[in-house]
Amino acid sequence: MIKCIKYRIELRMNRLIGNRRKGLIRMIILIAILVVIIGIWIVKNHQRDNYNQEAITENPDFALESASLNLDKLKSYGLPIIIDFGADSCPPCKEMEPILRELHAEYQGKVIIKYYDVWKDPSLAEGFPVQVVPTQFFFDQDGKPYNPLDTETMLIYTLKTTNEHVYTAHEGYMSKEMFLEIFKEMGVSVID
Repeated sequence: MIKCIKYRIELRMNRLIGNRRKGLIRMIILIAILVVIIGIWIVKNHQRDNYNQEAITENPDFALESASLNLDKLKSYGLPIIIDFGADSCPPCKEMEPILRELHAEYQGKVIIKYYDVWKDPSLAEGFPVQVVPTQFFFDQDGKPYNPLDTETMLIYTLKTTNEHVYTAHEGYMSKEMFLEIFKEMGVSVID
């Protein structure tokens, strides 16, 4: 009888140990599957981000300079937009050129920055109230005219009939710091 009880105890102990081992093995398999799934997700997202960046880099709409201006198409990307109307022979425009190139390279995919030489092709500024060069126009990520906190240095254009805000502009030279302040106001993470 004692042997029978010992046998039953040993049998139960073996079952418990076996069940614990099976449970531990199941847990290890579950963790391994989760690690693989997370790894696949990370790789796919990294590839997608690289693809998006390549698509942006290769897309002519994101080029700093282009021969045409389609504002509606630019607005469709859901990014803030800066359009600079200038001229190659304008001294403040020449001073701003390296700033625009640097910002364009640093913020590609976060802000659309466009430059148009309106002395070479005045038709590019049709529909915009450009009176001097350089003149910059700003649109937020929703395609609406940017609403600046500092309205003293900006020009706010509204329709006379409805008082609708149609353009926000700045005339003259803009430093990199001025652009970065506007980027911050438009919700863009600024690189320090």
